[in-house]
Amino acid sequence: MNTRPRHYTVADFEFALPPELIAQHPAPERSGARLLDGTGAMPVDCAVRDLPALLQPGDLLVFNDTRVIKARLLGEKPTGGAVEALVERVLPGHEVLAHLRASKSPRPGSRVRFADAFDAEVLGRAGPEGALFHLRFPADPLALMERHGHVPLPPYIEHTDTAEDAERYQTVFAARPGAVAAPTAALHFDAGLLDALAARGIQRAAVTLHVGAGTFQPVRVERIAEHRMHSEWFEVGAETVAAIAATRAAGGRVVAVGTTTLRALESAAVRVKDGGALQPCSGETDIFITPGFEFRVVDRLLTNFHLPRSTLLMLVSAFAGHDHVMALYRHAVESRYRFFSYGDAMLLERTPTLPPVAAPQGGIGSGPA
Repeated sequence: MNTRPRHYTVADFEFALPPELIAQHPAPERSGARLLDGTGAMPVDCAVRDLPALLQPGDLLVFNDTRVIKARLLGEKPTGGAVEALVERVLPGHEVLAHLRASKSPRPGSRVRFADAFDAEVLGRAGPEGALFHLRFPADPLALMERHGHVPLPPYIEHTDTAEDAERYQTVFAARPGAVAAPTAALHFDAGLLDALAARGIQRAAVTLHVGAGTFQPVRVERIAEHRMHSEWFEVGAETVAAIAATRAAGGRVVAVGTTTLRALESAAVRVKDGGALQPCSGETDIFITPGFEFRVVDRLLTNFHLPRSTLLMLVSAFAGHDHVMALYRHAVESRYRFFSYGDAMLLERTPTLPPVAAPQGGIGSGPA
C-alpha cells in the first residue's frame, strides 16, 4: 500500500465550466439560491433556505462581518491618460495602498485626479515586488470612496456596477469597512433565514477578515507548494472565542460561513501552542490551506463554488477531500448550479484530522496581536 503524501499541482484543481453557469446577477431572494449538500457520500440538491434543517440545535454559525468598500476609482493623470485604481488597504494619515492600471505608471510625486473630484498624491510603490501604489488622499479615504467610488465587482462579472450591486454585493450584517471583495457565502443570508436559524437553536458569532483583491489571483506555479499567498488583516475576538468554547463544551459544531471566516479561525488556531487554547487575536494572515492541512476549529463549511485552479478550490479540497470535492463540482456543473460570487452554495463536512483546539479554562486571555 502506498502511504506517501500526494503532491498536488494546479492541474489537480482544473474543471470544465460552461461560461453560462457563471452568475452575473444574484438570485431574486438571498436565501432563494440553491444549496448542494455535500456532507454525505452522495450529493443532495437543496436550497439555502433549507439550511436550518441541515444543522443541529447548538451548532454555531460564524460569519465574516467585513464590509465591502467602493474601492474602484476611475481617474486620469495630468497628461490626460486614464487611470483605474483598486484600493487594497486603507492606512492612517489619509493614505492607501492600491492597484493602479494605466498605460504608463505614474511616478512618485505626481498626482492622479479621481472622479473629477479630488487629487491623490503618488508617494511610491509598495507591497511584494512593488505591485501596489502608495497614495495619499486629501481627506478620509473611506468617505471619498463611498462618495466617488464603484463597487469592486469580480473580474468575471461583466456588467458595470449598479444599485443592485451596491445592495447585493454586501452582506446584511456587514459592519467593519475594509474588504474589496465580499465574503460571498454570507450573501445568501437574509432576515428570514437568520430568524429561522435562531428558532432552530443555532447560535451566531462573527470574525473579521478584510478580503483583498488577491483572492481572485490565479496560482501561477505548477507545484502549489511554491505559491505565496497575499496578506489580509483579520481579527477573532474574545466573544467569538468564548462562543466556540461553549459550543465545544455542549457538543455542538462550528460552522464557518465562507472561506474567509474559515481562514480567520484557522489562522487564530495556528498561533496556539501545542495543547493550548484558542485565544483572541488579530493581525495579518497569509495562510495557504491545501490538502494535508490540519484543521483545528471548523467542523463544517458553507461556501460558494470557486474558480478552477484557485487557492479557494484548494482550500475546500483540503477541508472535505480532493476527490469528494471534485466529484461535487462535476455534479454541480451537470445539475446547472450557478457559480462564483453571485452563484449558489454548498455545505461541506471536514475530513477528520486532528481534534479541535482546546477550549479555554478559567476565562479568556489576551492573544497575540
